[in-house]
Order: sequence, then C-alpha cells, then structure tokens
Amino acid sequence: MLLARHTVHKVSTSPPFQADPLLRLIRERRSIRRFEDRPVPRPVLERLLQAACWAPSAHNRQPWRFIVLAGAEDKQRLAEAMAARLRADLRADGWDEATVNRDVERSCQRLTSAPTVILVCLSMGGADSYPDERRQSFEYLMAVQSVAMAAQNLLLAAHAEGLGACWMCAPLFCQDTVREVLDLPDDHEPQGVIIVGYPAEARQKTREPLETRVVFR
Repeated sequence: MLLARHTVHKVSTSPPFQADPLLRLIRERRSIRRFEDRPVPRPVLERLLQAACWAPSAHNRQPWRFIVLAGAEDKQRLAEAMAARLRADLRADGWDEATVNRDVERSCQRLTSAPTVILVCLSMGGADSYPDERRQSFEYLMAVQSVAMAAQNLLLAAHAEGLGACWMCAPLFCQDTVREVLDLPDDHEPQGVIIVGYPAEARQKTREPLETRVVFR
C-alpha cells in the first residue's frame, strides 16, 4: 500500500527579501521639523508627488491636489495668515498672551523655515453623486481617506530620498484663510501641509505593542 506524501511547508516569521527594505523605511520614518538651509531640487519634489499620486483612490477619482510653495514670499504670506487666525482662536479660548505668542511663533516659524511647503488639498470635482445625504457623506469620507493615503506615500518617498518631512493639520482649522491667501480654486479644500527639506535633526519614536492595537479572529 502506498502512503501519500504530504509536504510540510515551514512558515517563516521573517519578511520576504523584497518587503524588508520597505518595512525598514516605514519604521525609520520620522516627523522632522528642522531643516538645513538648502533647497530641495525640483526633480526630487516631482518624484515625491508622483509617489503620492500612485496612492489607492476610491473609485479611482484621485481627489488629491497639491500646491508646492518654495518661494519665501508665498510661505511668509501663508504663515502670517494662518498665524493671525490661530492667534484669534487661542485668544477666544482664553489663553494667556505669552502662551499665545509662543504657540503662534512656533507655528509660523515651522512654515517659513522649511525649504518647501506642500499644501495638500481635496477636490470633490470628480466625485460620484448620490440622491441621499448618507451615501454622499461616505463619498466625501472616501475622498478624505484617499488624500490621506497620498500624503503617506509622499512622506515615505521623502524619507527614501534622504529628506525630512512632517504632516501638519493646521490648514483644517482655517480652510477659508488658506484658500483666500493662495487664491485657490473653489473646489480645493485644504487638508494639511507637509513641510519638506534636508533634515537638521534626528528623532526617535516608539510604538505600542502590536497586541494592544490588533485583534486576530
């Protein structure tokens, strides 16, 4: 009697060779806020933006829009306008003037000192339309998720290029201000800015253990 032979496949806990560099890139990326005083070349920025545009996209609508600010004047105008709005909000919250000045100055300095500021916007121009508010709200949420994934692609590509970058959500709090000062099209909804440059600092971060954030069923 012949017995069937069963091949036992050993499951490796190590990532495939191709995955290891990507996983290392993801683990080593940090939010960098201080940069060397040198510009980022245009071809490098274009590679970052190409990476962003290959992000997953709901219905392949590609709702991301990017405004790249490298000139000092544009960065200064944006920083000052956002700082004025932040100052007004913090005063309305009852913060003391010394704390307001410190917070506003830090926010303004991060934008003006970065070699490149990339404004990340969402456009619903090509979105699907639904007759009910529930599904239409989901369409908007899917666009937000798509833009966020594009931003993550850009951040990882920046790290791969030897750059530092940081995602800042401040434009969410003053979308009308940002749209006005940069004269954006009506359908461009600011979601955040990514400051980019050659890093002048090193940062360390940790993450909580996997079992505290994941359930396998």
